[in-house]
Amino acid sequence: MVHEVRNQSSVATFILSGFSEFPHLQAPLFLLFLSIYTVTLVGNLGIIVIIRINPKLQTPMYFFLSHLSFLDICYSSVFTPKLLEILVVEDRKISFNGCMTQFFFGCACVITEMFMLAVMAYDRFVAVCNPLLYTVAMSHKLCALLVAGTYMWGGFCSATLTYSLVKQFYCGSNIINHFGCEYSAILSLSCSDPSFSQMACFIISTFNEACSLLIIMASYVFIVATVIRMPSKGGLHKAFSTCTSHLTAISIFHGIILLLYCMPHSKSSWLLVKVETVLFTVMIPMLNPLIYSLRNKDVKETVKRLIHTKLHSFHIKFR
Repeated sequence: MVHEVRNQSSVATFILSGFSEFPHLQAPLFLLFLSIYTVTLVGNLGIIVIIRINPKLQTPMYFFLSHLSFLDICYSSVFTPKLLEILVVEDRKISFNGCMTQFFFGCACVITEMFMLAVMAYDRFVAVCNPLLYTVAMSHKLCALLVAGTYMWGGFCSATLTYSLVKQFYCGSNIINHFGCEYSAILSLSCSDPSFSQMACFIISTFNEACSLLIIMASYVFIVATVIRMPSKGGLHKAFSTCTSHLTAISIFHGIILLLYCMPHSKSSWLLVKVETVLFTVMIPMLNPLIYSLRNKDVKETVKRLIHTKLHSFHIKFR
């Protein structure tokens, strides 16, 4: 009997508050986020296409970079379209299943990208510390296994966290104080004991952050040690140039994660949490292709050649 009552009173839909406390900013925010999302799609798709068409870019580093761009497209597309929708429509509802689906794919993309960056750090370690054995050590089979492993681990962790949310009982308020289905925002609406879910989130997030950072730090300790022993300045410059873009992407990604999840989620901090989540879900996917393209000679040369070819064909067509 109690079970039936609980099922009948369980929340079927959630309402995303978004940035409703700033009604005068809805239209400007919509235009801003739409512009950023467009740049994100064009930039990341451009990176993937450039890597595919340039034979010089058929290396493990660019193989991982193409998957990083793919993850950025997926991650941005999980949250941004819904964010754009709730900025222009009054109905801000999202079904329970839709909310859990959004969280699952968003969480899977974040964890997968976290370890993709760690895999890219290992790739840079092999390239700098063992350049003569690079093509042998980073074989096609190993690269495929590393990428598949990151996707599988991201999916497993996300499924575990999603299950911990689904098993909660939701009643009373159904307003999520966020623009998306973020873990702590959903859990704050639970009427049942959230201890298991909080513990699961803490263990998984701490383990993933610690492991990925450990791999990255260990890789770069060996890289720095190798670079210091390099006799030629040319080798030194080449080693640092191949790592600068990756270090920049890592610093932004993990910096925002640590800032976001180390903050206490009090009522006064929720606006800051939203802003930081915007940086994470909207800005980072846009910045990654810019970081890698602006710092990468091969990518810039391919873009220039494509533009030159298109302009040349356009000139011939309309002569």
